[in-house]
Amino acid sequence: MAGIKFNNISFAYGDKQILKDFSLEVADAQIMCLLGPSGCGKTTLMRCLAGLNKPSSGEIWVGDRCLFSSEKRVNVPPERRGLGIVFQDYAVWPHMTVLENVCYPMKKHRLPKDEIERKAKYALEQVKMSDYAPYLPSQLSGGQQQRVAIARALVSSDEVIIMDEPITNLDAKLREEMLIEIRQIQKNIGTTILYITHDQEASLQLCDKMAIMNKDGSLCQIGTDEDIILRPAERFVFEFIGVSNFFKLNKINNSWKFNNDLIYDGEVPSEFNNYSQIEMGVRPNGIIFDDNSQVRGVIKRSVFLGSEYNMFIDFNGQEVRVQRSAFDVQREGSHAIKEGAEVGLKFLSPKFYPAN
Repeated sequence: MAGIKFNNISFAYGDKQILKDFSLEVADAQIMCLLGPSGCGKTTLMRCLAGLNKPSSGEIWVGDRCLFSSEKRVNVPPERRGLGIVFQDYAVWPHMTVLENVCYPMKKHRLPKDEIERKAKYALEQVKMSDYAPYLPSQLSGGQQQRVAIARALVSSDEVIIMDEPITNLDAKLREEMLIEIRQIQKNIGTTILYITHDQEASLQLCDKMAIMNKDGSLCQIGTDEDIILRPAERFVFEFIGVSNFFKLNKINNSWKFNNDLIYDGEVPSEFNNYSQIEMGVRPNGIIFDDNSQVRGVIKRSVFLGSEYNMFIDFNGQEVRVQRSAFDVQREGSHAIKEGAEVGLKFLSPKFYPAN
């Protein structure tokens, strides 16, 4: 197997700089999810790795192989990089059977016939598509076509696979199944996977580590899902990953107050002592109802989602989202979610940032 390393990669479309001195390492046999808003450069980076885009500077390594170096004037052609790629739109050949689709990249590389057959059968077994070998893509569902695309990527490389939004076109149930299967395939084979997406839920379920890109193409934070959710490195990460509430706090007479002049009675880190205004970020499940709290709001809407309730609270004209488990609500009775009820709010594990 092999890891992936980007060293100071820069790329521009004309005058528009997409990536500038971008560096990232993906460890051997790891699933790294590259996550960020649309237009931040995720797909551009994938195309640079695949050899479809040529960076203006930097180096790209897979294992001990240098695929690109501006300084050394190395630029290995895409077909010789030995990478498996799975695209959002499957990109399976409609006139070829499942087996022929999987065999195609190996035939292009003129592998021996018996090796082609052995690898193709093994790849189809891994994605549970052996019984569909003689089928045409038109006879398959979207999820099955995506499995064929993954099998084809596996025969192209059992070292590194790039996946660019591979499950976006699938329905919710199939997305869930495909994430489980991708994880199992990776576990069985030990392939290094760079998974490019804007789907936060998929990233949290699938990845070993997440790399968060900002809108300008810079790298904000790398970490496990717990690192990203519980210990965001900056405000953008806190706001981008998951659902968040933000409250402005003003320092008045050595007390932190909300805009409606109510005092925030929790602790604010000493590093903000010299600020006159800050922002407090709180997750929806980090807000609980407390009858003793002076911070009051009114329940405007309550939505039941099976395992939890999403409640929308009017707090001084600001809509605040609160998540409560269905078990807790049922234990407390229907009054706990009654629309129009006034509730006290208590904030758990908030994060603080300088005001914008």
